[in-house]
Amino acid sequence: MANTPIIRQVAWWALIPQLLFMWLLVFVFYLLSVEQFILFGALSYLMISFLLRNLIPTNHRKGIKLTKELKFQEAIAEYKKSIQFFTKHSWLDKYRYLVLLNSSKMGFREMGLCNIAFCYGQIGNVNEAEKYYNRVLNEFPKNGIAQTGIRMINSIREND
Repeated sequence: MANTPIIRQVAWWALIPQLLFMWLLVFVFYLLSVEQFILFGALSYLMISFLLRNLIPTNHRKGIKLTKELKFQEAIAEYKKSIQFFTKHSWLDKYRYLVLLNSSKMGFREMGLCNIAFCYGQIGNVNEAEKYYNRVLNEFPKNGIAQTGIRMINSIREND
Protein backbone atom coordinates (compact mmCIF):
# COMPACT_ATOMS: atom_id res chain seq x y z
CA MET A 1 0.00 0.00 0.00
CA ALA A 2 1.13 3.50 -0.77
CA ASN A 3 1.89 6.06 1.87
CA THR A 4 -1.21 8.14 1.05
CA PRO A 5 -1.97 10.75 3.70
CA ILE A 6 -5.09 10.05 5.74
CA ILE A 7 -6.38 12.77 8.03
CA ARG A 8 -8.18 11.74 11.21
CA GLN A 9 -9.71 14.47 13.30
CA VAL A 10 -11.09 13.33 16.65
CA ALA A 11 -13.93 14.99 18.52
CA TRP A 12 -12.54 14.29 21.99
CA TRP A 13 -15.82 15.07 23.74
CA ALA A 14 -17.43 12.25 21.69
CA LEU A 15 -15.38 9.76 23.68
CA ILE A 16 -17.48 10.48 26.77
CA PRO A 17 -20.64 8.64 25.61
CA GLN A 18 -18.48 5.81 24.31
CA LEU A 19 -16.75 5.41 27.67
CA LEU A 20 -20.14 5.57 29.40
CA PHE A 21 -21.40 2.80 27.11
CA MET A 22 -18.35 0.68 27.91
CA TRP A 23 -18.84 1.19 31.63
CA LEU A 24 -22.52 0.30 31.21
CA LEU A 25 -21.43 -3.01 29.71
CA VAL A 26 -18.99 -3.52 32.59
CA PHE A 27 -21.81 -2.80 35.04
CA VAL A 28 -24.12 -5.32 33.32
CA PHE A 29 -21.46 -8.02 33.66
CA TYR A 30 -20.99 -6.99 37.29
CA LEU A 31 -24.74 -7.40 37.89
CA LEU A 32 -24.57 -10.80 36.22
CA SER A 33 -21.88 -11.73 38.78
CA VAL A 34 -19.28 -12.43 36.12
CA GLU A 35 -15.93 -12.86 37.87
CA GLN A 36 -13.89 -10.77 35.42
CA PHE A 37 -16.64 -8.24 34.70
CA ILE A 38 -14.24 -5.45 33.63
CA LEU A 39 -12.54 -7.68 31.08
CA PHE A 40 -15.86 -8.97 29.71
CA GLY A 41 -17.33 -5.44 29.55
CA ALA A 42 -14.29 -4.05 27.75
CA LEU A 43 -14.15 -6.98 25.32
CA SER A 44 -17.88 -6.67 24.61
CA TYR A 45 -17.42 -2.97 23.89
CA LEU A 46 -14.53 -3.68 21.53
CA MET A 47 -16.51 -6.38 19.71
CA ILE A 48 -19.61 -4.19 19.31
CA SER A 49 -17.47 -1.24 18.23
CA PHE A 50 -15.59 -3.34 15.68
CA LEU A 51 -18.81 -4.74 14.22
CA LEU A 52 -20.51 -1.34 13.95
CA ARG A 53 -17.49 0.32 12.35
CA ASN A 54 -17.01 -2.49 9.85
CA LEU A 55 -20.57 -3.36 8.92
CA ILE A 56 -22.19 0.03 8.42
CA PRO A 57 -19.70 2.36 6.66
CA THR A 58 -18.53 -0.37 4.26
CA ASN A 59 -18.29 1.80 1.14
CA HIS A 60 -16.34 4.44 3.03
CA ARG A 61 -13.87 1.85 4.28
CA LYS A 62 -13.52 0.38 0.76
CA GLY A 63 -12.85 3.89 -0.55
CA ILE A 64 -10.08 4.44 1.98
CA LYS A 65 -8.52 1.08 1.12
CA LEU A 66 -8.62 1.87 -2.61
CA THR A 67 -7.19 5.36 -1.98
CA LYS A 68 -4.26 3.82 -0.10
CA GLU A 69 -3.76 1.47 -3.06
CA LEU A 70 -3.73 4.50 -5.42
CA LYS A 71 -6.86 3.23 -7.20
CA PHE A 72 -8.42 6.68 -7.16
CA GLN A 73 -11.11 6.20 -9.81
CA GLU A 74 -12.44 3.10 -8.02
CA ALA A 75 -12.22 4.91 -4.68
CA ILE A 76 -14.35 7.78 -6.01
CA ALA A 77 -17.13 5.33 -6.86
CA GLU A 78 -17.05 3.92 -3.32
CA TYR A 79 -17.06 7.36 -1.71
CA LYS A 80 -20.06 8.33 -3.85
CA LYS A 81 -21.92 5.24 -2.64
CA SER A 82 -20.99 6.13 0.93
CA ILE A 83 -22.28 9.69 0.51
CA GLN A 84 -25.50 8.34 -0.97
CA PHE A 85 -25.95 5.94 1.96
CA PHE A 86 -25.28 8.57 4.63
CA THR A 87 -27.52 11.07 2.85
CA LYS A 88 -30.35 8.54 2.90
CA HIS A 89 -29.61 7.61 6.53
CA SER A 90 -28.49 11.02 7.76
CA TRP A 91 -29.30 10.16 11.39
CA LEU A 92 -26.50 7.57 11.37
CA ASP A 93 -24.02 10.25 10.36
CA LYS A 94 -25.43 12.87 12.72
CA TYR A 95 -25.39 10.55 15.75
CA ARG A 96 -22.30 8.54 14.74
CA TYR A 97 -20.78 9.13 18.18
CA LEU A 98 -23.53 7.04 19.78
CA VAL A 99 -24.79 4.77 17.00
CA LEU A 100 -21.49 3.82 15.38
CA LEU A 101 -19.23 4.51 18.37
CA ASN A 102 -17.22 6.76 16.05
CA SER A 103 -15.44 9.79 17.49
CA SER A 104 -14.49 11.40 14.19
CA LYS A 105 -14.92 15.16 14.11
CA MET A 106 -16.15 14.98 10.51
CA GLY A 107 -19.21 13.06 9.42
CA PHE A 108 -18.99 10.39 6.75
CA ARG A 109 -20.64 12.65 4.14
CA GLU A 110 -18.13 15.41 4.78
CA MET A 111 -15.20 12.98 4.73
CA GLY A 112 -16.52 11.35 1.57
CA LEU A 113 -16.77 14.67 -0.28
CA CYS A 114 -13.23 15.64 0.80
CA ASN A 115 -11.91 12.24 -0.24
CA ILE A 116 -13.56 12.51 -3.67
CA ALA A 117 -11.97 15.92 -4.18
CA PHE A 118 -8.59 14.52 -3.12
CA CYS A 119 -8.92 11.57 -5.50
CA TYR A 120 -9.86 13.81 -8.43
CA GLY A 121 -6.81 15.92 -7.64
CA GLN A 122 -4.61 12.83 -7.66
CA ILE A 123 -5.79 11.76 -11.12
CA GLY A 124 -5.26 15.30 -12.46
CA ASN A 125 -8.91 16.32 -12.79
CA VAL A 126 -8.50 19.70 -11.12
CA ASN A 127 -11.92 20.99 -12.19
CA GLU A 128 -13.75 18.11 -10.52
CA ALA A 129 -11.53 18.42 -7.43
CA GLU A 130 -12.39 22.10 -7.21
CA LYS A 131 -16.09 21.33 -7.71
CA TYR A 132 -16.08 18.89 -4.81
CA TYR A 133 -14.03 21.14 -2.52
CA ASN A 134 -16.55 23.91 -3.22
CA ARG A 135 -19.39 21.52 -2.47
CA VAL A 136 -17.75 20.70 0.85
CA LEU A 137 -17.46 24.40 1.65
CA ASN A 138 -21.09 25.03 0.70
CA GLU A 139 -22.28 22.28 3.05
CA PHE A 140 -19.55 22.56 5.71
CA PRO A 141 -18.16 26.14 5.57
CA LYS A 142 -15.51 25.62 8.28
CA ASN A 143 -13.88 22.60 6.63
CA GLY A 144 -10.14 23.30 6.68
CA ILE A 145 -9.29 20.50 4.25
CA ALA A 146 -11.50 21.99 1.53
CA GLN A 147 -10.21 25.51 2.22
CA THR A 148 -6.64 24.27 1.84
CA GLY A 149 -7.54 22.31 -1.30
CA ILE A 150 -9.04 25.40 -2.95
CA ARG A 151 -5.99 27.51 -2.01
CA MET A 152 -3.69 24.84 -3.47
CA ILE A 153 -5.69 24.69 -6.72
CA ASN A 154 -5.66 28.50 -6.99
CA SER A 155 -1.91 28.55 -6.36
CA ILE A 156 -1.32 25.97 -9.09
CA ARG A 157 -3.44 27.96 -11.53
CA GLU A 158 -1.58 31.18 -10.71
CA ASN A 159 1.78 29.51 -11.41
CA ASP A 160 0.69 28.06 -14.79
